[in-house]
Amino acid sequence: MRKIILSVIGVLLIAVSFFIAKSLIESKNKPKPVKGKVVKTVFVDTVKNTTIPIVVTASGNTVAKRRVELYAEVQGVFKQTGKLFKPGQIYKKGQPLIRIDAAEYYASVQSAKSNLYNDIAAIMPDLRLDFPEVYSKWQQYLSGFNIEKATPKLPEMTSEKENFFITGRGIVSSYYNVKNLEQRLAKYAINAPFTGVLTEALVTEGTLVRNGQKLGEFIDTSEYEIEVAISKTYATFLKTGKKVVLKTLDGNTTYNGTVVRVNGSVDLTTQTVTAFIEVNHPDLKEGVYLEAELDAKDEENAIEINRSLLTDDNTIFILKDSVLDVVPVKPVYFTDTKVVLKGVKDGVVYVSQPVPGAYKGMLAKPAITKLATTQE
Repeated sequence: MRKIILSVIGVLLIAVSFFIAKSLIESKNKPKPVKGKVVKTVFVDTVKNTTIPIVVTASGNTVAKRRVELYAEVQGVFKQTGKLFKPGQIYKKGQPLIRIDAAEYYASVQSAKSNLYNDIAAIMPDLRLDFPEVYSKWQQYLSGFNIEKATPKLPEMTSEKENFFITGRGIVSSYYNVKNLEQRLAKYAINAPFTGVLTEALVTEGTLVRNGQKLGEFIDTSEYEIEVAISKTYATFLKTGKKVVLKTLDGNTTYNGTVVRVNGSVDLTTQTVTAFIEVNHPDLKEGVYLEAELDAKDEENAIEINRSLLTDDNTIFILKDSVLDVVPVKPVYFTDTKVVLKGVKDGVVYVSQPVPGAYKGMLAKPAITKLATTQE
């Protein structure tokens, strides 16, 4: 009985092995599925060389063309001037910006003036006797001498004897001593040199001001400048008086500017040339960020495409006979998003939008079929 069971199991194993081997042989002989060719759809455009204006863009902040940093050259208490010395305060030309208490110093100036007057008056009798020909002009000088006003210039001495006499009495030295005191007295008051606004105030009324202390900053709000750096390639096109369009960051506001100065040297690090653009507008303030557009030159027989279409080896993809190909190009100018190219023939159909994974020889078809056929 045992032999019969083993014989049956052996026969079953042989039968199963036969069917398995047969199925493997049949599956091996089945034809492999043929993969269909994938044709990429690309956006294309046709090359048409034209004259492309090269517009150089640069940016910078507005800075007041005229500004004054206010420093004290004397010491004293800051007095009121009728306006609060605060940032944003507007002053007309000639209005007092700063007044420092000069009562004590003013008294010493008046004393020196009085001494000068007395010294001249003391020599008048001698002048009448020894120099009658010059007496009248010195008498006239004394008559016009007003201690409350600026000291007038001494009469011109016409002879050597007169010069020795006047100088020997100490008149000349007294006169220049008074003028020196008057000059220093004028520094106790600072008037607005032009109409503008106070942008920085570091002291207030009643503050003890010290010699050399910074008091504030005053700017002219009618004229601003922007400093921009331009590539040395286009430096020759920058001329004084050239008109420039200035735009805000959002592009909603434009201003008209003029190139007023161009630096004569090239920055060694950046290889750029600095230009200064003047812009005037009542709405402008200092520190506004503006972008300048300067018309450099017109590039003939060129095209402008998206910068992302240019490969690292200065080629672009074209569509030729339903296959992608590459052609070498010559970039002549770059912006943030665009590039100006030369060396591409008219009629060439180029890929106008980036194609992920594109390569030379890739099958492709245009998304718009009405374009002209590719020419060599």
